[in-house]
Amino acid sequence: MTEGERLVELRAVSKAYHGLRPLRISRLELHAGQSLALLGFDQAMAEVLANLVTGAILPDTGDVIVMGRSTAAINHADDWVETLDQFGLVSERAVLLDQLTAEQNLAMPLSLALDELPDDVRTRVKHLAHEVGLSDAGLQRPMHDLPPLARLRVRLGRALALDPRVLLAEHPNATLSPAEVPAFASDLSRVVAERRIALLAITANQAFARAVADQVLTLQPATGELKRAGWRSLFA
Repeated sequence: MTEGERLVELRAVSKAYHGLRPLRISRLELHAGQSLALLGFDQAMAEVLANLVTGAILPDTGDVIVMGRSTAAINHADDWVETLDQFGLVSERAVLLDQLTAEQNLAMPLSLALDELPDDVRTRVKHLAHEVGLSDAGLQRPMHDLPPLARLRVRLGRALALDPRVLLAEHPNATLSPAEVPAFASDLSRVVAERRIALLAITANQAFARAVADQVLTLQPATGELKRAGWRSLFA
């Protein structure tokens, strides 16, 4: 991976999604090694943006370029899956199976043998769990028995399992209490730094955004411009 390489770029993008107005992004760039947080996106808008960035949907106008290639030029399912593998998605939309343990859920991207995990998969899962701050005891608990912070750590581990180049987080702190947010923000920032991957975090929490990102931008919905926070916002 080339340091500073442009991994994601949106140019003059608009996408209708049954909102009051289309989602508009005049220009967005994410480079290798960059941590970027976006404010001003509600849940529906965040989902649309994530789908645009991963090539799951195409813009009505404009262009989305991922790893140097326009998503409009991806014509085959295999090509799209290869592109999708470059992203780790931290989202409530990512399915967790509540009847399975945290360990089994973490293993899902790595193996189909969930009832009896191969030794190499079990070792990999344990490493992922430690990386995201999930305890050995937590690994053995069924998902339905885990509190929100532990569930979020499982989601983060799942997103990291295939070694993505970009971590894409949709309102990751939304299920956490205010007291839990700083700890998760610290762990997320650490993981991104240690792996030297790019982070695109969409959040409504300014403090969380500043804790995890090098740069914080706020969407102006009418124009699609992404503005840096002013000095007054930094001290709010």
